[in-house]
This record gives sequence, C-alpha cells and structure tokens, in this order.
Amino acid sequence: MPLNIRSEEVNRLADKLASLLKVSKTEAVRIALTNELTLRDKRPSLQERLKPMQEAFAAYPRTGLQADKAIFDEMNGEP
Repeated sequence: MPLNIRSEEVNRLADKLASLLKVSKTEAVRIALTNELTLRDKRPSLQERLKPMQEAFAAYPRTGLQADKAIFDEMNGEP
C-alpha cells in the first residue's frame, strides 16, 4: 500500500535525511521508521523506570503515624 506524504514539513525532512544518507526518499523514511521503532523497543518499560523511585520511597522508615487532617493542618500552621 502506498504512503502519500502530504505534509510539506515531513516531505522536507525526508528530503533532508535522504540527502544526508545518500539514499532515496523512500529508503530514508524506511530507515527513520525502523530506527524509531528500534529505540522504542530498547527503552525500559514504565515499570522499570519507576522501580528506582519506588525503592527509594520504600527505604524511608515507617513512622506509624496516620496521615489525617490534623497532620496536614499542623504542617500548614492551621489550628
């Protein structure tokens, strides 16, 4: 199925990449799409990226205090 690029900016970018790589515009688009998908495959999942923050949070000792309205009022200097 053919790809019809109607955006002037995308067309310009494809021309620029094709010129830099000394390939056809079609090949430049294929390379760009392949590279983007490869980068996304290598990027850690959200769970893997959040794990260090979760571990840091879990390292704080438990106080046993309940976070209720009175604690927030005290923190904000309210009676």
